[in-house]
Amino acid sequence: MAVCRYLVTDVDASVAFYTKLGFAAEQQFGPAMAIMRRDDLVLWLAGPDASAARPMPDGRRPEPGGWNRFVVTVDDLPATVEELRAAGVAFRNDVVTGPGGKQILCEDPSGNVVELFQPA
Repeated sequence: MAVCRYLVTDVDASVAFYTKLGFAAEQQFGPAMAIMRRDDLVLWLAGPDASAARPMPDGRRPEPGGWNRFVVTVDDLPATVEELRAAGVAFRNDVVTGPGGKQILCEDPSGNVVELFQPA
């Protein structure tokens, strides 16, 4: 099992997004944080009021976004992309085909990247 933490700007919107990707909400601590699970991946969604969002000693503030990501394997990438686009989900690129399969990068409501992958 792996546990990841994503900083998010809106916990409720993020819970709704990850539910569309097959995650189930295990716990929610008001607007501060939620714990989601999909198979062996546990995702902690930390909002602006979570302890993980507090400034560092040098003044830097943790924030969502960037390029690091986890991968969600899907059975039908074109259908998944179509469904998410219809729901208003933002994508950073178009589907890319490589030797291992097809992938595309979408963003959660806070701009965190999720790679959707369909094996070859």
